[in-house]
Amino acid sequence: MTTEPSSGNREFHHTERTSAEELEEFALGEDYQLNPRFVDMVVDAAEADDAPRLTRLMDALRPADIADLIGFVPADHRDTLVRVLSPEQFSEVLPELDEQIREELLDAFSPARLAQAVSGLDSDDAAAIVEDLDEERRDAVLAAMPAPERAAVETSLAYPEDTAGRLMQREVVAAPEFWTVGQAIDHLRAAPEELPELFFDIYVVDPAYRPVGAVAVSGLLRYPRGTTLSELAQPVTDFSVDQDQEEVAYAFEKYRLISAPVVDEAGRLVGQITVDDIVGVLQEENQEDILALAGVGDEGRDATTWGSTRARLPWLSVNLLTGLLSATVISGFSGSIEKLVALAVLMPIVASIGGNAGTQALTVTVRALALRELNASNAFRLVRRELRVALINGAVLASLSAVAAGLWFSDWNLGAVVAMAIVLNLLAAGAAGALVPLTLGRLKQDPAVSSGVFVTAVTDVVGFFVFLGLATLILL
Repeated sequence: MTTEPSSGNREFHHTERTSAEELEEFALGEDYQLNPRFVDMVVDAAEADDAPRLTRLMDALRPADIADLIGFVPADHRDTLVRVLSPEQFSEVLPELDEQIREELLDAFSPARLAQAVSGLDSDDAAAIVEDLDEERRDAVLAAMPAPERAAVETSLAYPEDTAGRLMQREVVAAPEFWTVGQAIDHLRAAPEELPELFFDIYVVDPAYRPVGAVAVSGLLRYPRGTTLSELAQPVTDFSVDQDQEEVAYAFEKYRLISAPVVDEAGRLVGQITVDDIVGVLQEENQEDILALAGVGDEGRDATTWGSTRARLPWLSVNLLTGLLSATVISGFSGSIEKLVALAVLMPIVASIGGNAGTQALTVTVRALALRELNASNAFRLVRRELRVALINGAVLASLSAVAAGLWFSDWNLGAVVAMAIVLNLLAAGAAGALVPLTLGRLKQDPAVSSGVFVTAVTDVVGFFVFLGLATLILL
C-alpha cells in the first residue's frame, strides 16, 4: 500500500507504482533539505545492492540533491550510488559534489568515464574537476577527452589558481559591431549545440576581438531585426585573466553584474564569468573567514580525527602561550589574592566580559574589511565608535557588577574596583578588536586568521592586570 507522500512523519512506502514526483515530494522538505527517512531508504537499497530501486530513487532527484544525498550516506555506499547514475547524471552531479567527497570518488572511476563526464561540462567546471586529480590520472583523463574540450581545460589550468582565468568559462557568444539583431538571432539558432549552457549577454567585439559592449539576450527580443548591435550595446566591466577572484566577486556584488567578459593581456575576449560562478566564490570566501575566526580549517563532514586535530592544534598552542602570559600576570599578584580570596572569585568575570566584548568588536571589523567597507579615510571613525560602545556597555555592566560584588562580599570598595576594572578592560577590548585586524590588514596578513588570538591575549592580560592592580592599590 502506498500512502500519500510526505516529508513529515506519515508513513511512505516505495512501490513500483510510486511516481518520480511523489518520490521527490517525499525526499525534500519545504526547506529543500533531504528527508532523513528518504536517506535511510537509499541506504537500505544500497546495502541490499538493489540497483533498480536505487536508480528509481536517484532519478527522482535533481543533480544538486543527488550530490547532497551522496554526502549524507555512509562512505562505503557512495560508490554504489554513483555507479547507478546515467552518464548524463554523473556529468551533472560531479560539479555539485563536496570537493573532498569528489576527490575520493574520482579515484574509483576509469579515465575514460571521467573524460566522458568532464567533456559534457563547461570549461570552468571541467577544469575544477580535472585539477583535483593527481598528475598521472589528470594526463590520462585529458588524453581521453576530445581535442576541443581538452584544449579548453588545459588553457584554464594554465592560469594561476583563484584568478579570473581559472574561474572563467571559455564558451562565450560574441558578435561584430555591424551585425543586426536578426543576424545575431539567426546565429544563435543555427548552432545551438555550440552555445554555452548558461549565458546572458552577447559580447560585441571590435575587429581585434576586444569587447566594446554587451547586448542582453532579452534585449534581442525587444528590437526590430534590422537594428545593429552597436546601437544596443551597453558598456561592460571586463576582467583580466590574472585578476584575483576576490576582486572579481567584489565587483560583481558592487555593480550587480550578471555576467562579465574576461580578456587577455592584449585586451582580447577569451572567456566570461557568470553570476553562478561568483556565488560559489562568495560562499567559499565567507566560509574561509568564519573558519579562520575560530582558528580551524575547512573540515568537511568526512574530516578525520587526525585531520581536525592537526588543523586546530597550532592556534590552540598559541592560546596556551597567551594563557601562560596571563598566568604570569596573576602570579605577580599572588600575595594580594592570598590576602583577599574574593579577588580569585571575581577576576574571571572581568576577563570573560572583556573577551566577549573584544570578539564582538573583532567580528564587526573583520566583516567590514572583508566587504571593503574600511579604508584609511574611515578607519579612525570605526575605532572611535568601538571605544564609545565599549564605554557605554562598560558603564552599564560596571554598575551591575559593582552592586552584585558589594552585596555578595559586603564590601563596596571591592564593588568599585570591579566596576573600574570592567570599564577599563572593555575599553581595551574595543580598541584591540578594532586595531588588531586593521593593523594586520595593513601588514598584508589575513585579519581573520590570527586576530582572535591577539585580542584574547589583550583582554585577558589587561583584565587581570587592571583588576588585581587596582585591588592591590585600593583594598590592601
